[in-house]
Amino acid sequence: MGQLIVQKYGGSSVADVDKIASVARRVARTAAEGHRVVVVVSAMGRTTDGLVDLAHAVTPTPDPRELDVVLATGEQVTIGLLAMALQAQGVPARSFTGPQVGLVTDAAHTRARITRITGERIGAALEAGQVAVVAGFQGISEAGDLTTLGRGGSDLTGVALAAALKADVCEIFTDVDGVYTADPNVVPDARKLARVSYDEMLEMAALGARVLQARSVEFAKKYGVPVHVRSTFKPDPGTLVTREDARMEAVVVTGITHDRGQAKLSILRVPDRPGIASRVFGSLGAREIVVDMIVQNISRDGYTDISFTLARGDRQRAEAVLAEVAREIGAEGAKADDRIAKVSIVGVGMRSHAGVAARMFETLSREGINIQMISTSEIAVSCVIEDKYTELAVRALHDAFELAADPGV
Repeated sequence: MGQLIVQKYGGSSVADVDKIASVARRVARTAAEGHRVVVVVSAMGRTTDGLVDLAHAVTPTPDPRELDVVLATGEQVTIGLLAMALQAQGVPARSFTGPQVGLVTDAAHTRARITRITGERIGAALEAGQVAVVAGFQGISEAGDLTTLGRGGSDLTGVALAAALKADVCEIFTDVDGVYTADPNVVPDARKLARVSYDEMLEMAALGARVLQARSVEFAKKYGVPVHVRSTFKPDPGTLVTREDARMEAVVVTGITHDRGQAKLSILRVPDRPGIASRVFGSLGAREIVVDMIVQNISRDGYTDISFTLARGDRQRAEAVLAEVAREIGAEGAKADDRIAKVSIVGVGMRSHAGVAARMFETLSREGINIQMISTSEIAVSCVIEDKYTELAVRALHDAFELAADPGV
């Protein structure tokens, strides 16, 4: 008996009818090899962005519940078309929405979290010899409302279904053919990685790599789901995201990531007393604004400055919150800077190699790039720099850590 394979195809892979037919042919080949196949798809092309624009044309502040009702329609179109395309090629197929497969979430509309999956209807379809075509990105709350999982949520649907169904592998098909040592558009000699660990991929996803959604990697790690990132348009092997092994630890730095979608906010001359940081970040958290890096300056004259980074799209809301908090706590005020970027080095080998951060700082210094903020984890070092130096920084670091060369592990 063949394997149980979950395949996920992103929006660019199903952007038009011809591409949907091409995906159907690929799925058909997998089924013809004797495998049981569950296919998860995104909305066609940039459909989701168009639906968001429609909602904002009606009102500048769409109700989140109703926005989810609108957004969930995109994937519903794709599953129906792909099921038809498979049937036209002689492959039995049945389409299912997220609610129909029992993908239950919490009630956090537009960014819901999966709480459980029943998957009984998928099991029945597979038993009947059908390909199950499932809408990504969507589910249903305990109250019976449609929900969506946030940007990149179809990756999460694919991995979660693979975990629930105990699939042998979750193949993520996209318009790139794997995970690279850096963005090939920035670094021409970036190298495709055959394997990366869950922890490395989690850091890379969180730090700016756009290949996989971070929450989907968390899910894969938690349930031990092997994830194969592959190109929809090439038959070549991609990158396997899996448990780390000794060979991975031999490589000090696995990849360089960058994120230009960040902003830096500072609240100035904050009274330096217990409870102030809690007040500042508690107010942001109450409005579901996610903060990334945080730096608090040394206190002078009983006052300090606190700076942090966050997604650029949340900047205006955060500024409004900070202005209000500044008045309440007697701070001087707040300021924002959009002209920043985050550049990071990632590698499980950092755990057992000294001097990695120093080499990163030395490299940036040699290029005349000033570091505004620094953040570290066990396997990553991130620096906030001026946005205009992003590509220079990525290329210099890629060279400094000799990532173009195959380590042969």
